[in-house]
Order: sequence, then structure tokens, then C-alpha cells
Amino acid sequence: MELFFERMSKLLSPEELEIFKNEYTKPSFIGVRVNTLKCSKEKLLSLTDAFTEKDETPFCKDGFYLEDKAVFSGNHPLHHAGAVYFQEPSAMSAATLLAPEKGDKVLDLCAAPGGKSTQLAATLDGTGLIWSNEIVKSRANILLGNFERCGIRNGVVSNADPESLCSALEGYFDKVLVDAPCSGEGMIRRDPNALTEWSVEHTLSCATRQLKILNSAKKVLKPGGVMVYSTCTFSYEENEGVIEEFLSENPDFELMDAVETFGRPTLSGKARRIYPMDGGEGHFAAKLRKKEDSLGFVNTSTALISPANKIPQLVYDFLNETFYDTTPYQKLLIKDDKVFALPEVCPDLQGTHAIRAGVFVGCIKKNYFEPEHSLFASADVKNVKKVLDLKLSDPRLEKFLRGEEIPADTNEKGFTLVSVEGIPLGFGKASSGRLKNKYPKGLRNR
Repeated sequence: MELFFERMSKLLSPEELEIFKNEYTKPSFIGVRVNTLKCSKEKLLSLTDAFTEKDETPFCKDGFYLEDKAVFSGNHPLHHAGAVYFQEPSAMSAATLLAPEKGDKVLDLCAAPGGKSTQLAATLDGTGLIWSNEIVKSRANILLGNFERCGIRNGVVSNADPESLCSALEGYFDKVLVDAPCSGEGMIRRDPNALTEWSVEHTLSCATRQLKILNSAKKVLKPGGVMVYSTCTFSYEENEGVIEEFLSENPDFELMDAVETFGRPTLSGKARRIYPMDGGEGHFAAKLRKKEDSLGFVNTSTALISPANKIPQLVYDFLNETFYDTTPYQKLLIKDDKVFALPEVCPDLQGTHAIRAGVFVGCIKKNYFEPEHSLFASADVKNVKKVLDLKLSDPRLEKFLRGEEIPADTNEKGFTLVSVEGIPLGFGKASSGRLKNKYPKGLRNR
């Protein structure tokens, strides 16, 4: 720890260093963010007293400090329903800085477990495209799970190395987030193992890798496009040093003013640093712009559905029986008897190592169609014909989350969306006043 503090003394004044050290005697911050794709901030605050408006973070208008995660945990029905995402408060700053506009095509290049991607998706509000990539397969699957839970329909999740993905999608995106793998100095206060893995040598090797990732990421931006580079570490080499080196190598990029007041300014006041005494565990973020006159082309490719990719009538029959409006499910793709509803905006997926595009609708069986959890988790409750809405106080809710069959209070038969306080949660199959549970085993409370 002494070596770590010695390096921090090069970044902080003696007075600030003592304040910084004192922060390591305090509990780490816990944060939660409202997923506005599924629930408004006002509605969530009306459903829980685990946090209030006074607990808002400075890093995101939908983020809150959480005093006790035991009171509001991953087993909470609202978390199951994707109404919230647990996220370290200062980690919300990078997506806030990128500030995508509705209709933008956005890439989160180093995305797992998905906090920043789901925040970006909420900002897009179902428009444009959110593409999230993770090079480690197991983490990419976690990322996909969070996409499903948060009800993202206009997204793609891929499992590719940054260089190959950026080469395949050159010139396609309006906005790019590079939350680069780092030495994790901002994790030390909440995770003792982070210190045992930390070293000066590791910090320097991270800086080399980060610069390489940035030089891959620059390819996918359109001229005039914006890229945010962020880390959860403090070291100058991995933060300002990487940006300075990148700008010296890429004169077609310029550093933009962050135009945010959280944390503290750096890089001539244009980028932002966050220390524990600023209200977060630690983050750095800088905003870069690819100049309009940059060389390169704009990739306008779209995903094409081959005429041979014929959708069986039973799929359309199911959609018509389930939804009032089937427009969101018209751009369908079949792969190995699995049916997907592609995003309205989507490039050619060839060579991208995409593991999911849009929503997994369900599987075509021999004589019937079996829907998937992700279809109902991402549905608009008002657009579903058969809905069983449960209040937080309803004892059937906990039974449903444990995978048990529950009373349905309906004479309806067939697949039925289960929601909690009007927020889509999962589904079951109703028959004779009972609901056979279809909540995925891996998600159930034990």
C-alpha cells in the first residue's frame, strides 16, 4: 500500500494525499442506476425507500448512492425485472460524458459486465443501435444476460478482439466508448485482491495495451464521430499519458471539453478525474472527436435477410396471438431453428463474432413454437395481450422468482407475460387458473 500511496503523491498535493489516504478507512461507495428502458426514476422512487432523491449521484441523473445493498439486492424483484442496475457511482460518468443522441449508432468496445452499455442503451431509448463487445467469452455471456434483463431490443453483443471487430465495422459508428482494461487502482478500496494484483510493471503494460485498443477503436468512427476513453484507475500513464500519446499519433483527432462538473479537471481542464473524496471509487474519462475532414469512409451496410431465410407461418401466428402490434418483430432471422428479431438499425454481421443481434424470440419445434424469456423480458407490457401483473406485496411474486407454479387468476390459456408493478419480468404458460413457470433456472432465487 505504501508504494501505491507514494505514486499517488505525484498526483496529489500533500494535503490532498492525506485526505485520499483517509478515504481508505471508510466503506466503499455502492450505487444503483434506474434503467429507464423499463421504469421511470419517479416510479422507482415510489416503489422503494432504499434510496431517495437526496441520494442522487453527480455522475448520472438516474444514479443513486445505496447505503445498504442487503436491503436492495440482486434478489429483489425490481432487479430481476431489470428496473435497476447495480453500478459503482463514478463508473456512470463515462456514458454520461459520451452523451449519445437518439438514433446514434454506438459501440461499447470493452463492455462486460454491461453497466455502461445498459446506461447507453437507456439514453438511446430504443432508437439507433447499441453494439457491445467483450473479448472474454465468459464475460460476454454475462454481458448478454444483462442485455436481456434490461430489455434491450436494439442491441448486438459480440465476442471479438477489438482489432478484428473494428476492422469489420470501419466507419460505422457515431459514438464509441473505450472503457479500457486497466490496473484497477480505483478498485483497491472495495476489493483487497486488487492491491495484491497491482504493480508498477502491470500499470505500464496496461498503458501499452490501452493505446493499442484506442488505435483500433478509431477505425470504427465516422468523420465527426465522438469517442470517450475511460478507466477505473488513477495512474497518469494509463490516463493522461495514453491520451497525449494517442493525440500525438493521430492528428485527425482532437480533445473535446467534457462540459461536466463532476470530479476534477485534467488535461488543460478538458478531461475529468474522480477520486474517492469526489464521491466515487475512482475514474478517468476524456472525450475525443474525429475531425470532419479525416480520411476514411462511412460504412452504411445493413443486415440483409436472405430470401431463403423463410419464416414459418407458426412464428407469425404466435406473434399475432401474443402482441397487439407485431411491428417490432417484423425483421426476423432464423439460425438453427432459433428465431431472432433484429434491431431496426443493424450492419452486416459477417466477421464480427456476434453472439446475439436483437431479441431471441424463440425456437421452432416440430409442430409448435416455443418462446424465449428474452422476448417477454424486453416486451412493452401494454403491447402484450395476456399479462399477469403482480404487486411487490403479492406472495406469488417470490414463488415465481423461485421457479414455482403459481395461481394465475385468469381463465386465459397460453403464454402469459408476468410483470411486477407493470414492469416486464418473465413469462409462464396459463391453463385452468394456474401458471406453469418459465422463468430461467439460472436466474431464479434459491
